[in-house]
Amino acid sequence: MAFILFALFAGWLMADEANITLAVVNARIWTGESAEPWAEAMAVRGDTIAVVGGNSAVRAACGPQTRVIDGAGRMIVPGFIDSHVHFLEGGMRLSGVQLRDARSREEFARRIQAFAATVPPGTWILGGDWDHQQWGGELPTREWIDRVTPRHPVWANRLDGHMALANSLALQAAGVTRETKDVSGGTIVRDAHGEPTGLLKDNAMALVERVVPPPSPEQQDRALEAAMKHVAARGVTSVHHMGSWEDLEVFERAHRSGALRTRIYAAVPLATWPRLAERVRQSGRGDHWLRIGGLKGFVDGSLGSHTAAFIEPYTDLSSDTGLLVETEQNLYANTAGATRAGLHVMIHAIGDRANRMLLDIYERARRELDPADPRFRIEHAQHLAPQDIPRFKALGVIASMQPYHAIDDGRWAERLIGARRAETTYAFRSLLDSGARLAFGSDWYVAPATPLEGLYAAVNRRTLDGKNPAGWVPAQKIKAEEALRAYTLDAAYASFEEKTKGSLVVGKLADFVLLDWNLIEVAPEQLGAARVVVTVAGGKVVHETQ
Repeated sequence: MAFILFALFAGWLMADEANITLAVVNARIWTGESAEPWAEAMAVRGDTIAVVGGNSAVRAACGPQTRVIDGAGRMIVPGFIDSHVHFLEGGMRLSGVQLRDARSREEFARRIQAFAATVPPGTWILGGDWDHQQWGGELPTREWIDRVTPRHPVWANRLDGHMALANSLALQAAGVTRETKDVSGGTIVRDAHGEPTGLLKDNAMALVERVVPPPSPEQQDRALEAAMKHVAARGVTSVHHMGSWEDLEVFERAHRSGALRTRIYAAVPLATWPRLAERVRQSGRGDHWLRIGGLKGFVDGSLGSHTAAFIEPYTDLSSDTGLLVETEQNLYANTAGATRAGLHVMIHAIGDRANRMLLDIYERARRELDPADPRFRIEHAQHLAPQDIPRFKALGVIASMQPYHAIDDGRWAERLIGARRAETTYAFRSLLDSGARLAFGSDWYVAPATPLEGLYAAVNRRTLDGKNPAGWVPAQKIKAEEALRAYTLDAAYASFEEKTKGSLVVGKLADFVLLDWNLIEVAPEQLGAARVVVTVAGGKVVHETQ
């Protein structure tokens, strides 16, 4: 019967072959569906998959105007979904000062000096993404850069976004002095005399950020265009954006003009849930290119900034257990309000204390509100107490994680938290074995928006310094197909979109990527050499390697 239906369907396609706009043949197509995991060809009508199957059926469906791509035996996967990005900020950073790989104090200052020479006096120097572990762990101060930036305010963030360095001009503009009071949920780092060093952490960062000039609409539009081009070249067709209402306005402007080439699930701040509830009530949740309904909150800071909240003190600083950037009472109130309104809650938690507190909040919300399908998410779920791992499955909580962080932080994390706690850091294997669902992403701009690097990290866990060839905490490695699912179908589930994308079946959106290597059949250590050849979003080629 199934064969007869397919034959009838294929016959109908041949009668209407001019509508088949794009086809791929001679490929190894990983569909993402367990019932039919592999195919060799696929045809697209407009923005939708029309045929998945053998070469003959797809060729028969093609017309004279159909573009046919010869896969030449290479692999096709569903379009990668990056489940956690800061999309506009990432686009902005592409044109900001680049400090991520600065390896000394001198190079740090030299790069800022060189960048200052390219912009007019008075221009704020932003971005940076520096990592003090690159030069041994010493934190930078304003004295490092004041001499080379006498006419430019500087606000350069650490790569995790939870700590940033201001030069003296920026501190003056913000009115931050030794008399400035500390901020709840944040830190103004001071020297032995009580003077601000220029470093501000978490909530204290707002003291400077409030005086940084906002980008113009033109700058925002250029940043979005740069971001879409950047991720398309890396096989990303959808992103879950963690941002602001202002960001949403930029996306909406692009959508109205037909400029979106990346599908965006745009989250806004958790505390603004009443505003979002009203927007959804009036206008709905959007369409396949731009959707709303998500809310992003925070429990704590980051490991590298010593602001992640832990149950026990940091190994390298016994007086410090991190900090909470929001109270449990406020987090629950906002979570409950948003859940009652049918909105989607996703909250950042890094340390084991933060993750436990958030799981408690979600458990209480499920018990008291009994929501039908909340799909609560924990963004990062980075350091987990072993006894909390089974709670993800039990509560239906999605672990929204970023594998690249494991091979980055793994260079130095044990100095901060010790070997025992490292055993359940980025606990991919333990979470999957417990039955939890993973949604993978990058946290771009914090880490590269490159799913192939993330997939390599999840499978191999080889740290960037090359010191863990067998993998850092190798017990937490997962298989390539498991990582692929976390970047595709389960990532679609994490935005309530698994019925329209995330796998390659008839009727779903035509978002897919042609790769030069088969990610499942190649040796794990060779995954890092895989490259994107073609990216298709909505049936249109949005990136093609020349």
